[in-house]
Amino acid sequence: MSEKKEKKEKKGKKVTSEILLFGKWSTDGIEAEDPGLKRYISLKPVIAPHSAGRHEHHRFRKSQVSIVERFINKLMRGGRNTGKKMRITKAVMVAFEIIHLRTSANPVEILVRAVVNSALQEETTRISYGGIVYHQAVDVAPQRRVDLSLQYLAQGIQKASFSTVKSFEEVIAEELIAAANNDTRSFAIKRRQEKERIALSAR
Repeated sequence: MSEKKEKKEKKGKKVTSEILLFGKWSTDGIEAEDPGLKRYISLKPVIAPHSAGRHEHHRFRKSQVSIVERFINKLMRGGRNTGKKMRITKAVMVAFEIIHLRTSANPVEILVRAVVNSALQEETTRISYGGIVYHQAVDVAPQRRVDLSLQYLAQGIQKASFSTVKSFEEVIAEELIAAANNDTRSFAIKRRQEKERIALSAR
């Protein structure tokens, strides 16, 4: 009789478990400091950042994909890691642990800060007028800002992972921490500053 009562009590109780990324990291209270990027950096709670490409056939739907998954997808592009999502996901999991040990902060918050700091606000476009081609400074759309920021972070990690004794996970952690601190040792920060400097001279 006691076992039946316990089962009934368990059925009656509401299970209110928080959804944590990788079963460890919460996204509650984290948001982009840049108001222009808030709509395009998705922090909806997910356990495993794998949407199986359900956003693929809808325009601008990628802005609703978790920023962690988008970062993982960027790391897969080009080279030996193409298509190896489980391998990159495990590497990011370990990198998040390293970030937490080094900074005592939520690694998702570090990633968001890195994306915001690496997002350039101005770039140049080619304009041809009367057979003459010149560069003109233009503002960058918020969606493109996030795309380029993730691209620069991934490029910096890929370049730093060669000819080094550090593991791939350590390289990911170091690049994200440097970008989150707006440190010029980060490839993404240097790339953003270079692009904005060229745009400033093309005004």
